[in-house]
Order: sequence, then structure tokens, then C-alpha cells
Amino acid sequence: MSNIFIVFSSKVVSCHLFYTLIIFFKQWATFARTWYLLDGWMQPPGKLAAIASVRLEGKHKPIYHAMSDLGDHVVIINTRHIAFSGNKWEQKVYSSHSGYPGGFLQLTATQLHKKDPTAIVKLAIYGMLPKNLHRRTMMQRLHLFPDNVIPEDIRKNLVEELPQPRNVPKRLDEYTQEEIDAFPRIWTPPDDFRPT
Repeated sequence: MSNIFIVFSSKVVSCHLFYTLIIFFKQWATFARTWYLLDGWMQPPGKLAAIASVRLEGKHKPIYHAMSDLGDHVVIINTRHIAFSGNKWEQKVYSSHSGYPGGFLQLTATQLHKKDPTAIVKLAIYGMLPKNLHRRTMMQRLHLFPDNVIPEDIRKNLVEELPQPRNVPKRLDEYTQEEIDAFPRIWTPPDDFRPT
């Protein structure tokens, strides 16, 4: 079999070396840690945790193995503006213990959120990660911000924005007059109609 040569950046490179370079760059891109942005505006913490835990573990990569540390960085903004369904703000209770007698502490979701706006999302993600020695390392790659202000050294690393798990509904005052007029009417009242 004859050896094939390819011109690569004004140099003649053998085909075997060229494919080796391509494989090297593909492997580098696979093993490199990517930074993802996730917006928590009006999103349930459990849904955010489900998306973030997959990226932190590296399960989205084809070379995933449970014993390997290949997870990516996840930056979550607007954790102050998360949403719970139902009455979970008052009914959901977070418990902790200091280790001393009488050190049992219980806080509702509202109390914990006022104390630390990132704590609910952090606890949700921490609970979804595997319970092994990798969990602490994965949590170090999680970056939480209560508002949409991100430090510049983190912002320059961001590569991709992940889609929000739920669509955020628009408020009535956010619709334009054209959208309101174009909305289909169920019933048009007659001219002589008087509400009773």
C-alpha cells in the first residue's frame, strides 16, 4: 500500500500523522472542561439540579466512566429568583445539626432563602450528585450567583448557555398591544350588552 501525503499548512505531512493530529484534537476537546451557563429565573430547583448534575458528573460525554473525573463547570445565575410549585416555600423544611446537644436546626424554604439565596439550589444539586468521594470535587466546579452579575474571570470562560428546563410565562404587562389585539376572542359581546 502506498503512503498518502497531504499538504498541511504549507508542509507535506503523511496521512498517518494527519489523522493522529485530528484524533489528538478530538480527545483534547473531549477531556477539556467546558463552562456552561444556566439561568435559574423562575425555575424549580430540582429541575436545575437535574441538568447541572449531569454536566458536573460528565455524563453527557461519550467517554464517561464513574471512576473518572471528567465533569464540566456549571455557572447558575439568578438563584434568588427560583420558583417552587404549590406551597413549598412554607411547607418544605431543611434540617441540619451542629453536632452539639440541642444543635438541631430546622428552617423553612423561605427562611433559608432569605438567609442565603444560593443555598436551596446548592442543596438540591448536592443531593443529586453520587454519594462518593467525587462529590466534593464536583461541587467545587459549581458556581452559584444570586443575581445575573458574574465576575469577569468566570464570564470569559463561558462557552455555552444551557436551555432552561421550563418556559417562563410572560406577565400581562409584558404583552404588546398588537399581541393583545391578535389574541383570538372566545366571545364578542353585542353592542347593547350590559353586565349585570
